[in-house]
Amino acid sequence: MSLAQVQARMRAAQEAAGRSNEPVELVVVSKGRPLGAIQELYKAGHRDFGENRAQELAAKAPELPGDIRWHFIGPLQRNKVALVRPLVAKLHSLDRLPLADAWVRGKTDAPPALLEINLGDEPQKHGFRPGEAAAACDAIVAKGVDVRGVMSIPPLGETATPYFERLVELRDELAQRHPRVVEVSAGMTDDFEEAIRAGATTIRVGRAIFD
Repeated sequence: MSLAQVQARMRAAQEAAGRSNEPVELVVVSKGRPLGAIQELYKAGHRDFGENRAQELAAKAPELPGDIRWHFIGPLQRNKVALVRPLVAKLHSLDRLPLADAWVRGKTDAPPALLEINLGDEPQKHGFRPGEAAAACDAIVAKGVDVRGVMSIPPLGETATPYFERLVELRDELAQRHPRVVEVSAGMTDDFEEAIRAGATTIRVGRAIFD
């Protein structure tokens, strides 16, 4: 597949969901991809890329154009925050209160963040359980984090749509108390169309574009 093909599938999914006039952000997941491949997508006009390893992001960013908008999409250790924070436009994986403390620590305003939600209550995954999300959002906003939305990955092997729909509902619930919570980051190569139809505002796709 290609960037253009993924964009065409995005548009078709938006039309099917009656969302043609709503923007859906595509974050191209560039982890493990060579600089040249990222540069080709940049030349094609794309600007939003996602990385999930702090050292890899720190190595790539200085070698690529400065107007790329980097998104950190993986688990982030507190001792790597100082490496990641100056480079990214958004953190998609704010998954615990201590990370929020580290994220706001610095001389400049921290980039916005999304709360990672463990929708399937899977012990091997990071994130807040849905029932914890409201209290966590209150606490994290009180710490000074600019929380813009929620992110999740549904359980592997299960139908994704109900999880995406629940994530959108959770966003709506949080937005009643925190109006800046508007984003839903959900959907990857195998299920991004389902995510769009459910109401996702951001999808994270790598394999369908690079492979």
